[in-house]
Amino acid sequence: MKIALVQTNPVIGDFSGNCRAIILASEQALACGCSLVVFPEMAVSGYPPQDLLERPSFLDAHEHAVAGLVGDLPALAVMFGCFERRAGEQGKPLYNSVMVADGGEIVHRVRKQLLPAYDVFDETRYFEPGPVSELYHQGGLSFALTVCEDIWYEATGRYRRDPVASLFDAAADQGQHIDCLINVSASPFQHDKERIRHALFRSLCARYQIPFLYVNQVGGQDSLLFDGHSLAMNSDAEIVARCAGFIPDMVVLDTETWRGEMHAPAQQESVADVHAALVMGVRDYVRKCGFRSVVLGLSGGIDSALTAAIAADALGAENVLGVALPSPYSSDDSLEDARALAENLGCGFQILPISPLFAAFQETLQPLFSGLGEDLTEQNLQARIRGTLLMALSNKFGHLLLSTGNKSELAVGYCTLYGDMSGGLAVISDVPKQMVYALARYVNRGQERIPERSLNKAPTAELKVGQCDQDDLPPYEILDRILDLYLEQGWGVRELVDAGFDPAVVRDILRRIRLNEYKRKQGPMGLKVTSKAFGYGRRYPNVQNFQEG
Repeated sequence: MKIALVQTNPVIGDFSGNCRAIILASEQALACGCSLVVFPEMAVSGYPPQDLLERPSFLDAHEHAVAGLVGDLPALAVMFGCFERRAGEQGKPLYNSVMVADGGEIVHRVRKQLLPAYDVFDETRYFEPGPVSELYHQGGLSFALTVCEDIWYEATGRYRRDPVASLFDAAADQGQHIDCLINVSASPFQHDKERIRHALFRSLCARYQIPFLYVNQVGGQDSLLFDGHSLAMNSDAEIVARCAGFIPDMVVLDTETWRGEMHAPAQQESVADVHAALVMGVRDYVRKCGFRSVVLGLSGGIDSALTAAIAADALGAENVLGVALPSPYSSDDSLEDARALAENLGCGFQILPISPLFAAFQETLQPLFSGLGEDLTEQNLQARIRGTLLMALSNKFGHLLLSTGNKSELAVGYCTLYGDMSGGLAVISDVPKQMVYALARYVNRGQERIPERSLNKAPTAELKVGQCDQDDLPPYEILDRILDLYLEQGWGVRELVDAGFDPAVVRDILRRIRLNEYKRKQGPMGLKVTSKAFGYGRRYPNVQNFQEG
């Protein structure tokens, strides 16, 4: 039999649009001779709907959509993720389920057993774990169905039971043989996630000596980015079919040969995936929120240059407006580089000097500031003037304002509230500075789009004479390494110092991270590309005084 693996890009709550995509792809699969088509986790509602799941009207609309979908599907078996109400007064009110529709009715269903409640996941808030599921039989084959986290038992070490092992144990007890394992997912992207996934998938194939099918959601949903990369592995753990990443796609697999279509290489360079994820994230966030164009400040530096290049790739250069806002401390080189970037990208470009406004602010404040020397106050004033002007352009012309700060800066508070943190989307807020440079070089792989001088000059905010980031921060290669070990690996002061980092530097960085939590909570939503982003997956109080070491 032929099986189609389809990764869709749903919009949460757009039941008619999401169901239309399922129906159209199912018709395409039928035209390709498929007997079964498989869609991602919660394909009807989109994932994650969060507290919409607590609204009865949302649940009612979803039930209506599922009923209509089942009746409108073409004549083949369609496996799709959705949620469903559960009976009983005890426990959570919903299951996270996968249903198989055939002939206008639901012929099979399974319920997700492992409900993640870590990092960005909060499924125990809404769902009740399901029981061990029955096998699904079609075309002389027996399929074991799992939902996303159900196959991550061994990889996470967080659970007391293994749903996959339970499926095989139950089948053995009943004298049944499992021919293929299927997993429908909404698994978010992060840097290096493909390597981790493939190791898990190969382990499953090797342990049970069966083929494995994986279908994953694609698209941006708020800060979460779903890469798709749906695939099939044969019983030897070879990838025999694979969807493209970061776009809706369908591949067809033949179970006679366990061979199928390859729309993407087995694995590609990780920096290319991060770039594709950010481009997709900008495109989906802007368009799904109803915007068509964006505006951002261009400083001539590497962060704003990379952000502009990603936006141009996502939306088309004609929908990107770059604005240079030179102050008394801006160099001629910076303005030249900002202009060159806009010309290279083909996006709009304007110059709004802020020196007159800065002077007016200083004059207004002079009676209160008399006798006090210039300090961080005057630097922040410049950033806030720029933020005000950019927000005015956003309001007047309907552009979404993109902020351009990177993860390294946000971690240690090297950013200004209501200034460079202004905006509706923080494109590279989860991209460490060293990765910024790697992405910029990737952007320039075919031709120079980001000016070479922006790549080579010392990072600076240009808010005072002769300013350089490293006047106040350790070198970024050191800062980024400490941030990775502390934020993503969970290291503390002792481990960092034992690894050879300067104790004073370590304590200063951790102090800055702790003190600047309040800033990050007020910043715009950012796109998640690492294992631990500054977002709702990292929940730390603003008011706390735990000091390690």
